[in-house]
Amino acid sequence: MKEKYWVPAIERADRVLRLIGEFPNQLRLIELSKRLEMNKSSLFSLLNTLETLKWVTKGEGDTYSLGPALAGIGAAYFQQFNIVQSFYKEAARSVHKINEHIQLGILEEGDVIYLGKMEGDSRVRLVTDPGMRFPAYASAIGKMQLTKFSEAELKKILQEPLKKKTEFTISDIDTLYENLQEAKKNGYAIENQEASLGFHCVAAPVYNFENKMIASVSFTMMTNSWEQKREAAKEEILLLASRLSQLAGYAGSQSKEPNK
Repeated sequence: MKEKYWVPAIERADRVLRLIGEFPNQLRLIELSKRLEMNKSSLFSLLNTLETLKWVTKGEGDTYSLGPALAGIGAAYFQQFNIVQSFYKEAARSVHKINEHIQLGILEEGDVIYLGKMEGDSRVRLVTDPGMRFPAYASAIGKMQLTKFSEAELKKILQEPLKKKTEFTISDIDTLYENLQEAKKNGYAIENQEASLGFHCVAAPVYNFENKMIASVSFTMMTNSWEQKREAAKEEILLLASRLSQLAGYAGSQSKEPNK
């Protein structure tokens, strides 16, 4: 990217820091120079400046790692990060594309607590609003976050039989666990009329800088819209979740759950 007020020195520093972050304590000046295709003399001056500022540190064998100053900057960023504010900013783009309702929710024990909602043009009212609790096993947002538990853990968190919200609600943990494994494999969860008749949802996970799932976001729509928009909604909710994860510091892939 080249813009009118672009500062090449900052771009070079960014490239250096990203490469060192990817290969900590592995690369010396000569390796960095070759991989980045930078002049050794210029790179030496840049590294010396970064080391003085404690953005990088030089270890054994003259290899580099990220320095403590970056930890302080990162901590300051996460102190200002607010997932609800980020949701309302980023969800607007997704609602504009799909024109259906989007919600944000977190898991607390066996329930979802809804934190945010942005509506499309549909006049249909959802059964959940920000601040409300709803059984996690009957919602796509909840099921997505339940994927992080083993079957034994689920049996401790949830009580059988699971109370049915509709005739389609899963009512036993064995079946729920199988459903969750499919969601975990796919990287998204689907709920078909399990919370309310005539409604369908697709949810994707939001991760933080510790690779932990901290929330989920979902599209909700009626059957006629679902039949037309299912694939587009799935793709867009994954993109929204990815944007929120990046804002929360997550650096992995959203295609599947990261290694714990």
